[in-house]
Amino acid sequence: MTDLPPLHLYLAAPRGFCAGVDRAIKIVELALQKWGAPVYVRHEIVHNKFVVDGLRAQGAVFVEELDECPLDRPVVFSAHGVPKAVPAEAARREMIAVDATCPLVTKVHNEAARHHENGLQMIMIGHAGHPETVGTMGQLPEGEVLLVETVADVAGLEVRDPAKLAFITQTTLSVDDTADIAAALKARFPAIHAPAHEDICYATTNRQMAVKAIAPRIDALLVIGAPNSSNSKRLVEVGSAAGCNYSQLIQRATDIDWRALEGIRAVGITAGASAPEVLVNEVIDAFRARFDTTVELVETAQEHVEFKVPRILREPA
Repeated sequence: MTDLPPLHLYLAAPRGFCAGVDRAIKIVELALQKWGAPVYVRHEIVHNKFVVDGLRAQGAVFVEELDECPLDRPVVFSAHGVPKAVPAEAARREMIAVDATCPLVTKVHNEAARHHENGLQMIMIGHAGHPETVGTMGQLPEGEVLLVETVADVAGLEVRDPAKLAFITQTTLSVDDTADIAAALKARFPAIHAPAHEDICYATTNRQMAVKAIAPRIDALLVIGAPNSSNSKRLVEVGSAAGCNYSQLIQRATDIDWRALEGIRAVGITAGASAPEVLVNEVIDAFRARFDTTVELVETAQEHVEFKVPRILREPA
């Protein structure tokens, strides 16, 4: 017998690391193995403090700009992608540069370049200032990519030629919100070219679907992820929109607001695409210490995607 109150934990699956994050972390680790420390990384390799601190302890040095990197040490570009000018400048300086941009982000970059070559002006659905948005918009000359964040932004767009437009999206957005903005773009610009396949990545979509599946069964949702992680913040919003009364973004178990969870019987747990499973287990253990906990896995999809690391890391030093 236990005196602890009963609690049902619904564990969303898929959750946590996606193939692009796995690959990016592996790239930094392999670069450290190949060239030794320090290896410089432009921007956080992925948006997760636990992961970044772990790599820092191995000898990675995180900087915001190329100017902060010495010429004689390797530099890794983060999973979010960088403007075209960054690798061009690294090449000019004859630096060893390794690109950890997620291949699904690179796909969007290539899409934008192809439409530009065909004379189309681009509209990007994304969040201003997010590294992925900055990197994608930086693939084309200034003014060639217009940014919209909301349906309301669509009405205020001033385009060069309504007949020569295409749109792309950030890969970590809310599927439902993006669909609404895309519909507004198509309504205002009927000739606009839409992506052949959804730009929002499979991992973002799958994690949102899993949250929607558990939302009707839970009193509260905890999303494990960083405050600067776009896909993690979207999971909180998706949970709220799907009817969950209380949704909280936490970096790890120590951030849980236990007072807000008083009297609850069912909690959902998920993790953003940059959050390691060790942090999920830490949260489950914290609940087990306070409740008579039953854990149920709710799996809505299986993921078997794997991305190769760049050739430079597969070749001997």
